[in-house]
Amino acid sequence: MLVFAASDKGGTGRSVTSCNVIYRRALQGSDVCYLDFDFGSPTAGAIFHITHAAHGTHGGLHSYLQGKSPEPRRLDVWAESERASLRNRPPGAGRLVLFPGDLGGGEFASNPDIVQRCASLFLRLNEEFELCLIDLSAGRSYAVDIVLAATAQPELRQVSCRWLVFHRWTRQHIIAASNLVHDERGLVETGAKRGHDRQTLADSIRFVRTAVVDPHSSDLTGLRPSQVAWLHACNQKLQELAGQMKVGRTNLLGSIPLDPVLQWREQLITDSDVWIRKIANEQTVAAFEELAKRLVDDAAWESL
Repeated sequence: MLVFAASDKGGTGRSVTSCNVIYRRALQGSDVCYLDFDFGSPTAGAIFHITHAAHGTHGGLHSYLQGKSPEPRRLDVWAESERASLRNRPPGAGRLVLFPGDLGGGEFASNPDIVQRCASLFLRLNEEFELCLIDLSAGRSYAVDIVLAATAQPELRQVSCRWLVFHRWTRQHIIAASNLVHDERGLVETGAKRGHDRQTLADSIRFVRTAVVDPHSSDLTGLRPSQVAWLHACNQKLQELAGQMKVGRTNLLGSIPLDPVLQWREQLITDSDVWIRKIANEQTVAAFEELAKRLVDDAAWESL
C-alpha cells in the first residue's frame, strides 16, 4: 500500500506525525518504509535521529528521480538511528527503512522521465514493503504533481493508494486543507487531469487533525471558567466549519492531541518517553497507534 501525506500549509505536524505513525506501524509488525518527498526541506532523518542524514544525504531521492543515481539511498532506522531507544529492532517489529532526500536538494519540476522513475520505484517498494508512506512538500508542489502523475500510470492502477491531508485544528488550517483537496486546482481536479478517476481519488482522501486541544481534558483544570467556556465555543465553531468544508468527522481518519514533546521538539515518541521519562502523554501514543491501525484497515475506510 502507498500512503501519501500532504498538507496545504507548513507547520501542520505532517512530517512528525507521519514518522510517528510509520514507527508505530513497524512496532505493530509491518515492514514499512518512509520516503521523504518534501524536496524543499528533506529533514525526516532528524526526526528518526539519523544525524548524518538530518538534512538529507548524497544519492537520495532527488538524485534517483533526476536520473543521477540508479537507486535511491536507503537507511535502516533500527541500525542507524543514534537514539538509544530506537537502536536495534524490537522483538516482533517489522523493518523500518528511510529513503531520504538529497542534502541541499530543492524542488524540481516534473517531466516524463521523472514520472516513470517515480512509478517504477513505487511499484518495486510496494512489492517489498507492506506500507510505504510518502511525505510530500506542503501545498500544490512539484512533489504532489509528480506522485499524482506517477500513480496514474497503468502499472500502478491496481496498487492501493491512500491520501492523508494534515491540518491543525484552527480556522485557517481547516479552510486550507479543504481547498487543497476540493479547490479547482486541488488534489482531486489535478489528479483527474493526470488520468485518475475523480471519484476514486476523492474516496481515497482522508483528513488528520493535529495539535488538537480537548476542551474536556483534565489538563485544563487550571484555566478560568470563562476561558474554558470560550474554548468550548471555539471548538464548536470549528466543528461546524469543518463540516461545511468537507473536513468533518465523516472524512476524518485520526486526531492527534496537543503534546509538549511534539510542540517543542519534533521527534518520535517512544514508550520510554511516556512511562519512564514521563515527558509525553499516553493519549498521544494511543492516537498514533490507532491511526497506524486505521491506515491499513479497509473496514475503517469504508465506514467513513
